[in-house]
Amino acid sequence: MQDLHEADISDAVTPSAPTDGEDAAAIAHLIGALERGVDWPTAVLEAMSIWRTATETIGDRRNNYFVGGEAFDWMLMAERLCEAAGTLIPDDEREELLFSGRFPESFDAERFKELLGVQKHSGFLNYYYGVVVEEALQLAVEREVHKRAVSNGNQYQGDFSEEAYFRIYRRSRAELLQDFCAEMGYINEGVISLSQCKEFLYWLFKYRMRISDKAKVASDTRKGIAQLREIAESQSQTGGGYAPEQP
Repeated sequence: MQDLHEADISDAVTPSAPTDGEDAAAIAHLIGALERGVDWPTAVLEAMSIWRTATETIGDRRNNYFVGGEAFDWMLMAERLCEAAGTLIPDDEREELLFSGRFPESFDAERFKELLGVQKHSGFLNYYYGVVVEEALQLAVEREVHKRAVSNGNQYQGDFSEEAYFRIYRRSRAELLQDFCAEMGYINEGVISLSQCKEFLYWLFKYRMRISDKAKVASDTRKGIAQLREIAESQSQTGGGYAPEQP
């Protein structure tokens, strides 16, 4: 599989127009492959490559599979497909994927990009850098601010996120959220849903690309990836398996 650290983070791909027939075909392909004995990670990734709908409402839940129209939330899609597959996927392996983002150790990691397809894999990279790494960068900078505060004798301040926002984006979270909501057509109530939070992270990523020089962008990206590695190492005792979002 392509090294995510060296991927072109500017490579954005917009999904093609959705059709219900293609989505039904994706689920039919998944069920058929599983019933034929195809290993379930392969069947799930093949179904993902067929799926076209960017957003979907199931009951009162809105699933946004392409954040910002170009960042593929593959774990949300995996959840959707695993639900469709039902008992055809072992419960323990499904839970490991949905809670830890890990396929079974038997899965050949080299096939991930091939099975997902060029378009979805580009979207996967957009999501990785634009949502996963961006959130990790915020955490890393918050920890830096916290460490500095403690060294200066300030042990009791609980929230360092505001200073982290100023360091990364040069503006307050409230100002950035206001601009995001205005651009997206959302009502700014100060609180956003999980789906909107992912959109906000991706919006912040693109905003940071605009306001920062290349050296700063590269430095911040490395910092976010280092934070992800630290988290992955701290969780390594939970088991093996292939986790695309933890390269």
